[in-house]
Amino acid sequence: MKNNSGLVYSSELGKMCAVCEKPADRCLCRKQNTPAAGDGIVRVRREIKGRQGKGVTVITGLPLDPAVLKQLGKTLKTQCGTGGTVKDGVIEIQGEHRDKLIEILKKDGWIVKAAGG
Repeated sequence: MKNNSGLVYSSELGKMCAVCEKPADRCLCRKQNTPAAGDGIVRVRREIKGRQGKGVTVITGLPLDPAVLKQLGKTLKTQCGTGGTVKDGVIEIQGEHRDKLIEILKKDGWIVKAAGG
Protein backbone atom coordinates (compact mmCIF):
# COMPACT_ATOMS: atom_id res chain seq x y z
CA MET A 1 0.00 0.00 0.00
CA LYS A 2 1.34 3.39 -0.99
CA ASN A 3 1.81 5.91 1.76
CA ASN A 4 1.45 9.59 1.01
CA SER A 5 4.68 10.72 2.65
CA GLY A 6 5.64 12.93 -0.30
CA LEU A 7 9.27 11.84 -0.03
CA VAL A 8 11.24 13.29 -2.96
CA TYR A 9 14.78 12.97 -1.64
CA SER A 10 16.51 10.58 0.71
CA SER A 11 20.02 11.18 2.01
CA GLU A 12 20.56 7.43 1.75
CA LEU A 13 19.09 6.80 -1.73
CA GLY A 14 19.14 10.23 -3.39
CA LYS A 15 16.30 11.59 -5.51
CA MET A 16 13.05 9.64 -5.18
CA CYS A 17 10.11 9.27 -7.57
CA ALA A 18 6.99 10.83 -6.07
CA VAL A 19 4.70 8.36 -7.86
CA CYS A 20 6.19 4.90 -7.28
CA GLU A 21 8.39 5.94 -4.31
CA LYS A 22 11.48 4.20 -5.72
CA PRO A 23 14.89 5.81 -6.21
CA ALA A 24 14.86 7.86 -9.45
CA ASP A 25 17.35 5.57 -11.20
CA ARG A 26 15.11 2.55 -10.47
CA CYS A 27 11.78 4.29 -11.10
CA LEU A 28 9.14 1.93 -12.47
CA CYS A 29 6.49 4.39 -13.60
CA ARG A 30 8.73 6.38 -15.96
CA LYS A 31 9.94 3.24 -17.73
CA GLN A 32 6.35 2.22 -18.44
CA ASN A 33 5.43 5.48 -20.17
CA THR A 34 4.72 4.93 -23.82
CA PRO A 35 5.08 7.73 -26.33
CA ALA A 36 1.95 9.41 -27.61
CA ALA A 37 0.63 7.92 -30.81
CA GLY A 38 -0.05 11.29 -32.45
CA ASP A 39 -1.67 11.30 -35.88
CA GLY A 40 0.63 8.64 -37.36
CA ILE A 41 2.45 11.06 -39.66
CA VAL A 42 6.19 11.62 -39.36
CA ARG A 43 7.14 15.24 -40.03
CA VAL A 44 10.56 16.31 -41.30
CA ARG A 45 11.45 20.00 -41.19
CA ARG A 46 14.48 22.27 -41.26
CA GLU A 47 15.23 24.61 -38.36
CA ILE A 48 17.80 27.36 -37.95
CA LYS A 49 16.15 29.47 -35.25
CA GLY A 50 18.21 29.61 -32.06
CA ARG A 51 21.13 27.74 -33.62
CA GLN A 52 23.41 30.63 -34.62
CA GLY A 53 22.43 30.20 -38.29
CA LYS A 54 23.39 26.54 -38.47
CA GLY A 55 20.55 24.46 -39.85
CA VAL A 56 19.38 21.12 -38.56
CA THR A 57 16.80 18.71 -39.92
CA VAL A 58 14.22 17.82 -37.27
CA ILE A 59 12.15 14.62 -37.35
CA THR A 60 9.03 14.47 -35.15
CA GLY A 61 6.03 12.18 -34.79
CA LEU A 62 7.83 8.84 -34.50
CA PRO A 63 5.82 6.76 -31.98
CA LEU A 64 8.79 4.73 -30.75
CA ASP A 65 10.15 4.07 -27.30
CA PRO A 66 13.35 6.01 -26.44
CA ALA A 67 15.79 3.12 -26.99
CA VAL A 68 14.45 2.34 -30.49
CA LEU A 69 14.28 6.05 -31.33
CA LYS A 70 17.92 6.47 -30.32
CA GLN A 71 18.94 3.53 -32.54
CA LEU A 72 16.95 4.95 -35.48
CA GLY A 73 18.64 8.32 -34.92
CA LYS A 74 22.04 6.67 -35.03
CA THR A 75 21.16 4.88 -38.27
CA LEU A 76 19.88 8.08 -39.90
CA LYS A 77 22.98 10.03 -38.84
CA THR A 78 25.18 7.32 -40.36
CA GLN A 79 23.24 7.32 -43.63
CA CYS A 80 23.53 11.11 -43.87
CA GLY A 81 27.19 11.10 -42.85
CA THR A 82 26.71 13.74 -40.19
CA GLY A 83 26.08 14.26 -36.49
CA GLY A 84 22.95 14.91 -34.56
CA THR A 85 21.04 14.05 -31.41
CA VAL A 86 17.92 12.38 -30.10
CA LYS A 87 16.10 14.15 -27.27
CA ASP A 88 12.53 14.48 -26.03
CA GLY A 89 11.19 12.18 -28.74
CA VAL A 90 12.73 14.27 -31.54
CA ILE A 91 15.60 13.35 -33.85
CA GLU A 92 17.85 16.24 -34.93
CA ILE A 93 20.28 15.70 -37.81
CA GLN A 94 22.90 18.39 -38.49
CA GLY A 95 22.61 20.05 -41.88
CA GLU A 96 20.01 20.09 -44.65
CA HIS A 97 19.06 16.46 -45.29
CA ARG A 98 15.28 16.76 -45.49
CA ASP A 99 14.77 15.15 -48.91
CA LYS A 100 17.16 12.29 -48.20
CA LEU A 101 15.58 11.57 -44.79
CA ILE A 102 12.07 11.60 -46.25
CA GLU A 103 13.07 8.96 -48.79
CA ILE A 104 14.79 6.80 -46.15
CA LEU A 105 11.78 6.94 -43.82
CA LYS A 106 9.33 6.18 -46.63
CA LYS A 107 11.36 3.10 -47.56
CA ASP A 108 11.06 1.98 -43.92
CA GLY A 109 7.27 2.16 -44.23
CA TRP A 110 6.52 5.45 -42.42
CA ILE A 111 3.99 8.01 -43.66
CA VAL A 112 6.20 11.08 -44.04
CA LYS A 113 5.47 14.73 -44.78
CA ALA A 114 7.83 17.63 -45.32
CA ALA A 115 6.89 20.32 -42.82
CA GLY A 116 7.79 23.99 -42.84
CA GLY A 117 8.80 26.15 -45.76
